[in-house]
Amino acid sequence: MASMLTDVYVNVRKQGNQTVLATCDCDICGKTLRDGEIVFMVREEFYKGMKVTVEEALELCKHSTIVNMVGKCIVRHAIKAGLVHPDAILNINGVPHAQIVKI
Repeated sequence: MASMLTDVYVNVRKQGNQTVLATCDCDICGKTLRDGEIVFMVREEFYKGMKVTVEEALELCKHSTIVNMVGKCIVRHAIKAGLVHPDAILNINGVPHAQIVKI
């Protein structure tokens, strides 16, 4: 699938026993999303790490305990992979955001 070749940013951090993954579509990194009272900054300091394929990012999601993801591409593929339920998505001015927390 051509759409699966899209690159995304991933930033992996270890915090104690937790593996925290931040991932976003490359085209929105560094932008501020606004929707009514919601102001969501896709901060480069948090999201911008290595540029990887969507498949690689989804594999990292499977091995992370906390995941923050934002962007149409990464969230769409996380839903397709069964990692995120469509009802758990927060849309901010048309840009989906999801979190995964494994307890």
